Amino acid sequence: MARSRTARRRGRTRPPHVVVATRVYTPEPVAAAFRQEALVLALERAGAEVTVLTTTAPGAGSVRSRARKVSRWPVKRDSQGQVRGYVSYLSFDLPLALRLLLQRPMDALVLEPPPTTGMVGMVAAAIRRVPYTFYAADVWSDATESVDGVPTLVRTVVRWAEKTVWKRAARVLTISPGVQHRLEELIGSRPSLVMVGNGIDTDTFSDQGGTGGEQGPYFVYAGTVSEWQGAGVFVDAFARVRATHPTARLLFFSEGSGRDALEARVRAEGIEGIEFRDKIPPAQVAAHLRGAAAGLSSITPGQGYEFALPTKIYAATSTGTPVIHAGEGAAHDRIRDNALGWACDHDAEHVAEAMRAALEGEGHGEGGADPQHLRRWTLENASLGGCAMQGAEQVLASLEERSTRDG
Repeated sequence: MARSRTARRRGRTRPPHVVVATRVYTPEPVAAAFRQEALVLALERAGAEVTVLTTTAPGAGSVRSRARKVSRWPVKRDSQGQVRGYVSYLSFDLPLALRLLLQRPMDALVLEPPPTTGMVGMVAAAIRRVPYTFYAADVWSDATESVDGVPTLVRTVVRWAEKTVWKRAARVLTISPGVQHRLEELIGSRPSLVMVGNGIDTDTFSDQGGTGGEQGPYFVYAGTVSEWQGAGVFVDAFARVRATHPTARLLFFSEGSGRDALEARVRAEGIEGIEFRDKIPPAQVAAHLRGAAAGLSSITPGQGYEFALPTKIYAATSTGTPVIHAGEGAAHDRIRDNALGWACDHDAEHVAEAMRAALEGEGHGEGGADPQHLRRWTLENASLGGCAMQGAEQVLASLEERSTRDG
């Protein structure tokens, strides 16, 4: 077998150089950006040199990255400023191919979805003869099943691309037992599949600090609104709650394919007390969560996404705020079993009951979800830093395995 060209140049004279390719990176307030920044910092603490290849983001020029080297490239964004959709993905992936081939040196590669980025990175890694790690935070091909109008051919191609990238990766990092199990169903059990978990930046999402300056009781939904989240259930529930709690409000700090439709519906039905706001920095999200009666999370049932564990849950509990989750599956069980809030059916009346209980300060689970318990549980079970450290160890282990095999 041919020796890795990069490893041959590197020898023992310098630390390993890891390249991270991700379409989103801080300061963008999305889970993937937080996850990748945490991984980069963990790799640097472990002694690696890291280069992040990402996109030019709104506000990136005024926010200093905590990583040493971040290379940004212009990308097409949708009307909400998101890198989402075929054209947006290609506007990142096509230049990425050249950026990866020209990157010197490169000893290991880390890839973030979508699967098209995985395919580009897989080919580049083969040409450069370096191992690559794919961060499987979810299963994109499953998600296409929940989106109306996606052609069968597209779904088939996405499935094929995703499975191919997973099979050829030196490591595939999964974020939960549910995601791990789903990958094993699709490609079989493999040593390369490693569950590292997921979490939240517990320093930013802290229980200490301001509360956002809002007046009156309110709920916070922070994050993506799309078909598989089914956030419309909170609109239906809140309309019921508003009748008995007229000063309550529901705040959406959101983006996603379903936000515009949801906002239009609220406006058309004249539901008062619901506000759709622009995305705000993570520290401001944390402040608003600290002052909320509850954070909100949901997963639409019957679309194959019951294994998901939304980071919205951890964002709330890390600030000492309980969660109302609508939907079955892993998130429902985690909230119920650990007294993190209210685990409900994806049903407006059930959610409304939980909202009323939160507003009235009633108990929500055995042992109660007091702020100290929520914060302590998050630190022990859902710290993004701890998960990133495990991920960094796996990336560097794949590099050592390649060096041993080639040597």
